[in-house]
Amino acid sequence: MTNASAKPASNGNAFHVSGWDHWLSGLVSRHPEQWIRLGNFETKLASDAIEDIEIEKPIFIAGLARSGSTILLETLAGHDDAATHRYRDYPPVFTPWLWNRFVDLAPGKQNIAVERTHADGINVTPESPEAFEEMIWMAFFRNLHEVGKSNVLDGHISNPAFEQFYRDHIRKLIHVRGGRRYVSKANYLVTRMEYLLSMFPDARFVLPVRDPVWHIASLIKQHNLFCAGERDNPRAVAHMQRVGHYEFGLDRRPINTGDLHDTFDIIKLWNSGKEVEGWARYWSNLHHYLADRLIVNKDLERATLVVRYEDLVAGPAKQLRTLFDHVELDDAQALIDQVAPTIHAPDYYRPKFNDEETALIRDITQISAKRFGYDKTPN
Repeated sequence: MTNASAKPASNGNAFHVSGWDHWLSGLVSRHPEQWIRLGNFETKLASDAIEDIEIEKPIFIAGLARSGSTILLETLAGHDDAATHRYRDYPPVFTPWLWNRFVDLAPGKQNIAVERTHADGINVTPESPEAFEEMIWMAFFRNLHEVGKSNVLDGHISNPAFEQFYRDHIRKLIHVRGGRRYVSKANYLVTRMEYLLSMFPDARFVLPVRDPVWHIASLIKQHNLFCAGERDNPRAVAHMQRVGHYEFGLDRRPINTGDLHDTFDIIKLWNSGKEVEGWARYWSNLHHYLADRLIVNKDLERATLVVRYEDLVAGPAKQLRTLFDHVELDDAQALIDQVAPTIHAPDYYRPKFNDEETALIRDITQISAKRFGYDKTPN
């Protein structure tokens, strides 16, 4: 999830969206075809710089929001070979080669670290890695976030225009960052992993999961935070829609994994004020879908590392070693030694569910949670 201003706000209002960002992001959002053409034109301009760049084992972090994906992204982004999107790439995400040249030449650059919108203790600067490629997906697949339609893009999907643009975009980003391996975090990739695997057979996927009680507590906390922030800052709603983040806030939308009945039931529960039950149904639905795909598609299973949040915070050094081994980023021990001591269980909140709500979550998610190893009730 991106910071509401895309460039971390230092004015005390994390949901503030500047007039400049609002205007330019609106221009990009309203005219995707023109920005696709501009991105293709940029590719021609950058042809000499990127002609020898090959996309090797791209890394995709996919998982329901608040599952630990940001920690994983920031850790992988710290590797010298990694190339990621950064906050500085927004709003003209379609043209990273030209835009980053402009940003590098612009005076008065500030890299002040501030806590991001989520109020979760993670500080960011314009140089911090972030998820922005959703804007490109939305430009080519216009119905990606319609809850009345399946949001699944499987291995049978074909969109040559998108695939060429996406590959060129990755190559330009690798050049701009001076890296070798593309690293992406996008929550909505959970229903696109098979499509990505058909495009990049050597891709590596990282799938963070989290105990449903703690996970749902964090999701509800974020939703309430974003609703309040967006009510006070109407531009923030448009910003979230433009960057393709519908996980929380006033325009919250569940991912439709192909079960239209279940999706509408989840929305109905939310709209009737049954937040806990709605989130529990959503958690169960999405994780059943993921577990099913990993069973059915053995190539996807081999390419995917499931990272349980509880295991990560309990033994970060071991889990990070497994992570870097899976994605095949070498010479990572120094980075692991640096990052592991900073990873710990959240100390800024605890679930505030009563016994009935906790039991409801456990009951609804019991089978799907067990499929990811949650056989016992954590403390």
